[in-house]
Amino acid sequence: MRLAWHNISHERTRFFVTIIGIACATLLMIVQANLLFGFLGASSRIIDATDSDLWIAGRGAPCFEFPVTLERRFAEIAHSIGEVESTSRILTRIVSFRKPDGSQQLVTLIGADRDVGSEFPIPTVSKDSGAIEPEALLIDESSSHLLNPSSQMPSPVEVNEFRAHVAGLTSGFSSFLGTPYVFTSYSDGARYAAIRPTETMFILVRLRAGAQLQEIKQILKARLPNTDIWTKAEFARQAKIYWTSQTGAGGAILVAALLGFFIGLAVVSQAVYATTMEHIEEFATLKALGASRLFILRVIVVQAMACGVVGYVVGVAVSGPALDYVRSVIPWLGAPSWLPAAILPLTLAICILASILSVRAALSVEPAKVFRA
Repeated sequence: MRLAWHNISHERTRFFVTIIGIACATLLMIVQANLLFGFLGASSRIIDATDSDLWIAGRGAPCFEFPVTLERRFAEIAHSIGEVESTSRILTRIVSFRKPDGSQQLVTLIGADRDVGSEFPIPTVSKDSGAIEPEALLIDESSSHLLNPSSQMPSPVEVNEFRAHVAGLTSGFSSFLGTPYVFTSYSDGARYAAIRPTETMFILVRLRAGAQLQEIKQILKARLPNTDIWTKAEFARQAKIYWTSQTGAGGAILVAALLGFFIGLAVVSQAVYATTMEHIEEFATLKALGASRLFILRVIVVQAMACGVVGYVVGVAVSGPALDYVRSVIPWLGAPSWLPAAILPLTLAICILASILSVRAALSVEPAKVFRA
């Protein structure tokens, strides 16, 4: 360890450049991982906010944002099953939103029955009242500057040329589509989105306590053969798979994270190799004195690991302010608290891989090199 630290500290400029490279790679991996986790969470946020056990969707609907219309009577068919406690409806459609100043904005309108979920934003007359406020809209606070720049409540607007008003704000539902989410009751949403009374888009099924989820799912499949029946977890997973694999967005984020890994690998490889070659005669001396190959390998790997740990600490320290800034631009950014700890093994893996060239050079040097003039 002392020898490794001596080799590193002897060239402080190179050590500093190596740390900066590792810190940048760590920062890039953390930011990209936050983007990926945030994107996955946002892609299924509407589904996760419901209290449903099963979703009935039109055949071929890949996610919530691209629905296929259903017959409304399917809700009564589902409710006729004894183990079903309740059914509710939810719809979505991209519509025009005319602001008080006359300008227009496309929004993703979401209309839902009152009992779709306790965490689901539905405009009610008051917090303690279950009565739904007519012609009322809720918008996410992340898009309030865009849809309600005056911040006045209620704010008169038009949705698809129908009169409405912004009644309040919600949080945690920032859109990743570029069209902000706007929430309303199902009846108003159907009117704004021009959905016929005999149609709906999604039917949510809640089961009684003790009901067998998979058994009810198979019964619904038999009774409604032209629909897709998903459990809540399955539909959320399907939405994540669709947005990451079929749109290319998730792949682009993952590629950027891999680029961070390879950037760090290249920077550390160059620095560790240069340090090793500069002290190549010292390694030849060690071999002439009888040092084992394992000892030399440990010296080089410890050099790389020391650079990696210091660079990791710097990268994590910088990531806090960097993520705060990114969240001001991308509200749905988010990741689990264990992510920085998970990045540490990747950073150390970069350092170990980077030391391979240096190890080969040090182990292949001839001990007799030290005796040459």
